[in-house]
Amino acid sequence: MQDPNADTEWNDILRKKGILPPKEELKAQEEAEEERQLQILQQQQQRLAEWKASQGKNKFGQVLEISGQDYVQEITKASKDIWVVLHLYKQGIPLCALINQHLSGLAKKFPDVKFVKAISTTCIPNYPDRNLPTIFIYLEGDIKAQYIGPLVFGGMNLTRDELEWKIAESGAIKTDLEENPRKQIQDRLITSVRCSVPCKKDESDSDED
Repeated sequence: MQDPNADTEWNDILRKKGILPPKEELKAQEEAEEERQLQILQQQQQRLAEWKASQGKNKFGQVLEISGQDYVQEITKASKDIWVVLHLYKQGIPLCALINQHLSGLAKKFPDVKFVKAISTTCIPNYPDRNLPTIFIYLEGDIKAQYIGPLVFGGMNLTRDELEWKIAESGAIKTDLEENPRKQIQDRLITSVRCSVPCKKDESDSDED
């Protein structure tokens, strides 16, 4: 194909007839096209860099099952600035199963935090079942918080938001919850009790009448 920029007699004829644009205009169009292609390339590179950065940050996203022999590698030697939430559990304990379920949701919500679970006795030999469930929270190999036993979690009424709040208190995650969900339940209970007290008083007054 003939170059439309070439200084040929045929191109001059085409320019005079308006079939080809003037040479200066054609050059400007080509420069504009080159600029547009460069911008597209830069945008693609930027998106690729952002994607790589997000992939580097969002390393986890699910609960990792480990055994005792994985403990040092996965917990103690976890990467710098990586929070680790370890749940010690046993099969057949309903509250442990509930917490595992909640942790799966939290792992997806906070993919930059490493959520790990392990059968208790594989990590700590003879660890008593009465201490289950147990959650240890680590940063760079150091324990920053620990929650031991069913009473700490409030039993089977534990919600995912309550567990999120509890873990957030350690600093491991940045919750978007504005206040402790457990406090809301307590406030409703107190309000309910307060409302019921005058009712009983009124009934006793009517009996005296």
